[in-house]
Formats: sequence, C-alpha cells, structure tokens
Amino acid sequence: QLQASGGGSVQAGDSLRLSCAASGRTFGSTAVAWFRQAQGKEREFVSGRLWSGGSKYYGDSVKGRFTFSEDYAKNTVYLQMDSLKPEDTAVYYCAADSKNLYSPSSYLYWGTGTLVTVSS
Repeated sequence: QLQASGGGSVQAGDSLRLSCAASGRTFGSTAVAWFRQAQGKEREFVSGRLWSGGSKYYGDSVKGRFTFSEDYAKNTVYLQMDSLKPEDTAVYYCAADSKNLYSPSSYLYWGTGTLVTVSS
C-alpha cells in the first residue's frame, strides 16, 4: 500500500528526493513519517508529521538539510534530501498510521525500503 522510491548512489553534497505513494488509502489525518536504517543500526526517525497540514518534525541529524512535503492530490509524501553526507547512507522507509510519531513499532503500515548510498 505504500511504495517508496527515489533512492540511489550519490556523492557527498548531492541531493535526492524520495517519494512515498499510497495506494488503496489516503494519508489523511494519520501520522506519516520517514525512517531510515543503516546497516547494523536500529531504525531511526528522520522526518514526519502527525496530521495532514500539521507541523513537520525532523531528527537532529537531518535538521536544516532534509525537507518533508506532501502532494494531497497525488497522495504522495516526499523527502527532499540536500547536502547529503556519507552518514546518511541507509535504507529509507516511509510509514503511516501511528499515534506516536517517533516510534517505529507504533506504525501500522510500512513501505518498501529504498536504498540511499552517499560516498565521500
């Protein structure tokens, strides 16, 4: 129901935009977030919002570099990633429907991951 795309291999300082499209449901008033998981590490909150049109929240490591946005007509959320660093390398996931924005285990729906690799 959630399909993430847009990952790839880039150089440090480059940009990427990830997309997460919902099918069979709308994001609506549920929480939607991006998480990432680097090899050997726990899944980490990247960015998200609690309800459509609400405030956007960011993990400390991405503040000022990543931007969460959404297109209501396309039922798609985006993660614009600028000034990428090697430590941003991870599999990125979108998730929806939760009462706790920051907790991965609280989300009901997960998209397929998309790999982002940033080389120095």
